[in-house]
Parts: sequence; structure tokens; C-alpha cells
Amino acid sequence: MKRFDLTGKVALITGGSRGIGAAISLALAEAGADIAVLFRSRRPEAERIRHLSADMGRRCELIQYDLADLDGLESVVDDVVQRLGHLDVLVNNAGIAHLLPFDKVTHDVMDRTLRVNTMAPFFLAQAAARRMINRHQGGRIINISSTNGIVAEALLAPYNASKGALELITKSLAIELGPHAITVNSVAPGLIETEIGEGFELDPDFERYAIEHIPLGRYGSPEEIAGAVVFLASKAGKYTTGQCIVIDGGLTCDQFPRLQFAKKN
Repeated sequence: MKRFDLTGKVALITGGSRGIGAAISLALAEAGADIAVLFRSRRPEAERIRHLSADMGRRCELIQYDLADLDGLESVVDDVVQRLGHLDVLVNNAGIAHLLPFDKVTHDVMDRTLRVNTMAPFFLAQAAARRMINRHQGGRIINISSTNGIVAEALLAPYNASKGALELITKSLAIELGPHAITVNSVAPGLIETEIGEGFELDPDFERYAIEHIPLGRYGSPEEIAGAVVFLASKAGKYTTGQCIVIDGGLTCDQFPRLQFAKKN
């Protein structure tokens, strides 16, 4: 459909080589956008996205960079513009999480979490917005947040804080960039089948317990997040700004998992 067509657009996706980021990269390419995929490590996965994008007839540039290094973010955006001509869409997707009791959180853990999850998206948005404003063609900034930015979760205090801050950054930038026809929104995934939680040391019963709390009865897939990003990046989303689209299978709408305890008539 034309309202979702991104032909001629250029998108930068951080953490765009795997998990939710890979699904977003490929969905934007499928919709017609040329893409720049920022990744920190594991080049073969980034190369896979480049090959799949090329099969769709799309240009895909790979940029290897550690988002914790805030000083080089302006240069990252310059690099994208130099390689692909301009920048229309920024997707701040990269994120990290550590499962720790709050009294075990070190300065380094807190610092890196906030740098990657909150400060890098802010300063990338700042750099991207400058180019979008100078081009006078509007633009889209899409922050991949989390349900942890809306409802806290034990053992994830730094992650919760980083995503909560990202939600208010989203709204703040939406206000300031609205006069320039630049929309700023967030997408908040719930429990999605990705690698981010694979290193968490939890009882094997956690997955069963978690699924009992999700009305749709399963984890989501990365592809189920990507559609919302395409919407927000396209003409269909041009009057949507300062909003958070929650994609969590109903997780945050169910205060207590009461349904399974209801008496059967």
C-alpha cells in the first residue's frame, strides 16, 4: 500500500543486525527504504542483513560502532549521510540489560546501561534531527523502548531506569521537533524471543509463569514489532507523535493473572 511505501527513504537502525533490530531492518527494506545497519560485533549477522536487503533491491550500509562511545555519534550520522545521501528515519533499537539485585549494580553497569539505552539514542536523535531540519523534508525518530519503561521489574533497576527515561525523552523531543515535521515515537515490546534475556540465570519455571501472565499465551516474535516501526516511519504515521505503541501480547493490561483461577460453572 502506498501509505506504507518507504521508497526513496533512508533509515539508520542501531542494533540492526539481529533480534528485533534485524526484523526492523528487513521490514524497512521490504517497504522500500535503503538502510544503514549499526552493529557492535558479530559482523556475519550484519552481512546477512546486507545480502537479504540486496536481494530486495535495496542499498544497505554496515557501520560497526559501540554506542557507549558517545563522542563519535555525530560522525556516525555524518557517515550515513555521506554513504546514502540523506537520513529520513532513525530507529534507536540497540539495548543492553543485566539481571542483578540493585545492591549488586556497579558504577560500570549503570553507566554503560544508561549510555547505550538512553544517552546514545538522545544524542543520535540530536544529530539526526539537525540533518532532517536542514533538509526541510521532515523525518521520523523511533525509539525501541520496553514495557520496562512503563512498569518496573525486579532485578533490572538500571534497565528500567534507562527505558523509563527513554519514554520521556521521546515525548520531549516530539514537542520540540513537531514544528519541523519530525515525529518522535516509541515502540515498547514485552517479552519477545530474542537473545537479550538468554544470559539471565532464572529458574526454568520462569517461562511457564511468564506465559501465564500474557493474555495471548506466548512470547512475541521480532517480526511482530517491526510492523509498528514501518507504520511510524511511513506516511500512514505522519500525524502520530509523542506516542508509545505497546506490543506485549496484553502483558501490561492484566494486573493479576486471575483468569486461570476463576471457578468453572
